[in-house]
Amino acid sequence: MRTPRDVGGLELARALRRLGYEIVRQRGSHMRVFTQVNGVHRETIPRQRHLSVGLLTGLIKSIAAHHGMTDDELLDLLDL
Repeated sequence: MRTPRDVGGLELARALRRLGYEIVRQRGSHMRVFTQVNGVHRETIPRQRHLSVGLLTGLIKSIAAHHGMTDDELLDLLDL
Protein backbone atom coordinates (compact mmCIF):
# COMPACT_ATOMS: atom_id res chain seq x y z
CA MET A 1 0.00 0.00 0.00
CA ARG A 2 1.28 3.44 -0.87
CA THR A 3 -0.31 6.01 1.39
CA PRO A 4 -1.37 9.10 -0.53
CA ARG A 5 0.17 12.44 0.33
CA ASP A 6 -1.53 15.81 0.70
CA VAL A 7 -4.86 14.45 1.93
CA GLY A 8 -6.71 16.77 4.28
CA GLY A 9 -9.03 15.78 7.09
CA LEU A 10 -12.12 17.29 5.50
CA GLU A 11 -11.27 15.63 2.17
CA LEU A 12 -11.02 12.24 3.90
CA ALA A 13 -14.30 12.76 5.78
CA ARG A 14 -16.08 13.64 2.53
CA ALA A 15 -14.61 10.59 0.74
CA LEU A 16 -15.82 8.35 3.57
CA ARG A 17 -19.43 9.24 2.69
CA ARG A 18 -19.15 6.47 0.07
CA LEU A 19 -19.03 4.01 2.97
CA GLY A 20 -21.92 5.59 4.86
CA TYR A 21 -19.86 7.77 7.21
CA GLU A 22 -21.16 11.17 8.20
CA ILE A 23 -19.71 13.94 10.32
CA VAL A 24 -21.69 13.86 13.54
CA ARG A 25 -19.86 16.58 15.45
CA GLN A 26 -16.84 18.79 15.53
CA ARG A 27 -15.08 20.00 18.61
CA GLY A 28 -12.19 22.36 18.10
CA SER A 29 -10.11 21.08 15.23
CA HIS A 30 -11.32 17.47 15.31
CA MET A 31 -14.28 15.92 13.50
CA ARG A 32 -16.06 12.79 14.64
CA VAL A 33 -17.32 10.55 11.81
CA PHE A 34 -19.77 7.73 12.33
CA THR A 35 -21.32 4.87 10.34
CA GLN A 36 -23.67 1.99 11.03
CA VAL A 37 -22.70 0.09 7.87
CA ASN A 38 -21.31 -3.32 8.93
CA GLY A 39 -21.92 -2.33 12.56
CA VAL A 40 -21.20 0.84 14.46
CA HIS A 41 -17.83 2.45 13.77
CA ARG A 42 -16.50 5.84 14.83
CA GLU A 43 -13.30 7.65 13.97
CA THR A 44 -11.89 11.01 14.97
CA ILE A 45 -10.23 12.94 12.16
CA PRO A 46 -8.24 16.14 12.68
CA ARG A 47 -9.45 18.96 10.47
CA GLN A 48 -6.03 19.79 9.07
CA ARG A 49 -4.95 20.71 5.58
CA HIS A 50 -2.56 17.77 5.36
CA LEU A 51 -2.80 14.68 7.54
CA SER A 52 0.51 13.08 8.45
CA VAL A 53 1.32 9.85 6.63
CA GLY A 54 1.32 7.85 9.87
CA LEU A 55 -2.06 9.16 10.99
CA LEU A 56 -3.62 8.60 7.56
CA THR A 57 -2.22 5.07 7.41
CA GLY A 58 -3.71 4.28 10.82
CA LEU A 59 -7.12 5.63 9.84
CA ILE A 60 -7.09 3.68 6.58
CA LYS A 61 -6.14 0.44 8.34
CA SER A 62 -8.86 0.88 10.97
CA ILE A 63 -11.59 1.71 8.45
CA ALA A 64 -10.55 -1.07 6.05
CA ALA A 65 -10.56 -3.63 8.87
CA HIS A 66 -14.04 -2.58 9.95
CA HIS A 67 -15.40 -3.04 6.42
CA GLY A 68 -13.51 -6.30 5.80
CA MET A 69 -11.38 -5.05 2.93
CA THR A 70 -7.71 -4.50 2.29
CA ASP A 71 -6.08 -1.10 2.56
CA ASP A 72 -5.62 -0.97 -1.22
CA GLU A 73 -9.29 -1.83 -1.86
CA LEU A 74 -10.33 1.00 0.46
CA LEU A 75 -7.99 3.50 -1.21
CA ASP A 76 -9.33 2.50 -4.65
CA LEU A 77 -12.91 2.93 -3.43
CA LEU A 78 -12.23 6.33 -1.84
CA ASP A 79 -10.17 7.49 -4.84
CA LEU A 80 -7.71 9.49 -2.72
